[in-house]
Amino acid sequence: MNSLSLLRLMRPKQWVKNFFVFAPLVFSGMMLSSDSIIKSLLAFLFFSFAASSVYIVNDIGDVEKDRLHPKKRFRPLASGEVSVAQSIFLLLFCYVVVVFSLLLNYQVFFILSFYIVVNLAYTKCLKNIPVIDIFTVALGFVLRVYAGALAIQVPVSNWMLITVLSLSLYLAAVKREQELRNSGSTTREALSKYSSDLVRKYVETAATCTIVFYSMFVLESKPDLVLTVPIILFGIFRYWYIVDSSDLGESPTDAVINDKPILMIVISWLSVVVYQLYF
Repeated sequence: MNSLSLLRLMRPKQWVKNFFVFAPLVFSGMMLSSDSIIKSLLAFLFFSFAASSVYIVNDIGDVEKDRLHPKKRFRPLASGEVSVAQSIFLLLFCYVVVVFSLLLNYQVFFILSFYIVVNLAYTKCLKNIPVIDIFTVALGFVLRVYAGALAIQVPVSNWMLITVLSLSLYLAAVKREQELRNSGSTTREALSKYSSDLVRKYVETAATCTIVFYSMFVLESKPDLVLTVPIILFGIFRYWYIVDSSDLGESPTDAVINDKPILMIVISWLSVVVYQLYF
């Protein structure tokens, strides 16, 4: 065991998801405020440790199942690189860091605590309940946006929240679809209660909602961002393509990092947003 194995156990690559924390900073027009930037960065840091604590608990609880999974068996705990005792020590350290979010404000601490509790319930039982498992995963992204808004004390648009929820439902449903395709129902109990056709309908519904609600958000609140609508459309189409033609759907993070067109779409979308809102 070494420090790199412990770092892998925290899954820092998955911290990419925590960039949702910065959405309120960008769309509120406070991106040029150094104080707001610092608070958003702190919220990102605290949420990253909160998310890592969830990953550690999940790995401890699923260590035997992960050893049967074609990819997850290489995780530090499942492979034996890190012991359960070492994992628990690292988990407690993450919790201590989360407590320090009280220095930012108690509201962010509350959101982080709620996120951890919900995901502990997910690890214990919710992940085995069809539909609820998908919505629990999606809720995590919504809480990230809330944490970002509370960190800089700005209201968050209802349109933004419903768009984020739809997008995260889309990603969660795609993940389930890939798991069914690659592993069947052997690695997750809830998968035995889904059919491929049903999950595909979930994916299509969530993708449609994402496009519709984002377009309504833009037209209602940020009409200058109308050029970003086709970028979002292209992004969803591209993501769907690489999911259908590869095995990246089980990890949206890997899809964003490893697929250059997807990465360019994200950069293009962010560039247009920043230009239109600030310049």
